[in-house]
Amino acid sequence: MQDVQNSVDTSYQDLGLEEWKRAIEDLAEEHGAFQPLNDTHFAAFVEAGRTLLVTFEAIDTIRAAGDKCRPIGHELVVSAGWSHLAILSDTQSWFRDARVYGYFDRLIDDGFFEDFDRVVFYGAGAGGYAAAAFSVAAPGATVVVIQPHATMDPRMTEWDPRYPQARRLNFTDRFGYAPDMLDAADRGFVLYDPRQDVDAMHAALFERSNVTRLRLPFLGEDLQKSLAAMGLLLPLIEEAGDDVLDETGFARAYRARRDNLDYLRRLLAWLDAGDRRYLSYVLCRHVITDRKAPYFRRRLRKLRNQAAQGEFRAPPAREPATDD
Repeated sequence: MQDVQNSVDTSYQDLGLEEWKRAIEDLAEEHGAFQPLNDTHFAAFVEAGRTLLVTFEAIDTIRAAGDKCRPIGHELVVSAGWSHLAILSDTQSWFRDARVYGYFDRLIDDGFFEDFDRVVFYGAGAGGYAAAAFSVAAPGATVVVIQPHATMDPRMTEWDPRYPQARRLNFTDRFGYAPDMLDAADRGFVLYDPRQDVDAMHAALFERSNVTRLRLPFLGEDLQKSLAAMGLLLPLIEEAGDDVLDETGFARAYRARRDNLDYLRRLLAWLDAGDRRYLSYVLCRHVITDRKAPYFRRRLRKLRNQAAQGEFRAPPAREPATDD
């Protein structure tokens, strides 16, 4: 297995698109299998262990992510010794394609998923939709989806105006309505920011007895990117695969947001919008304790001036003397 991990632990950052595709194909053919499904969808399988991670990812998202520009599952091949099946898309298709359906039909017929002790499906956004929808192919799987779409059928989600091109796709045939497909899963986890209204509406449609919804307020429009930046994404998936992920443990890990400046800026903006200057003051003072954070320092200066003029009562002074 070390051979596989060494091969997977490589960087594709400097490769052009066609070179990148060839590198993924060569790696899969050497350590598993590669299957073009059509001109825009590909399946790349790397065999390394008894736990299988199935991910649905857009190629442009992978290549824009920086670092090593490789599929998310490759990280867990290296760190945890998992096997990985990546379903890759070169277009914004929500993986609604007959060739993709046929590929999963063949995997079912071949008993592919039965060869593994555990199977985890993962995706974000359109990939989250697909991970939930196709998880029905492996009954008993664990599913982790971030900001998933339940469906983009305009008859059900006319309140979601974000992706007009999706309205031309068929979400009513096989592997169609993602929440229903989760009924076959052992456990499902849906991560969303409740302050992102449309995402929260989709998440509500996933309410099931076997689904845990994890709320990430103030984390913004790209939860996958934010979780990765905080070092939480891979541990989250790994804990799900090890059957130890729960709300309490995730809440404990999610305290890492307190050191994430993007999260803190959004929280400050919300406090400012509500004219909660006392709490804004407390937040800014906390943020500058161990970092430069010039935006928060400027805001704290302004709040101090307002407090000195009697506009509100400031909290007891305890900030460091170097906060200017």
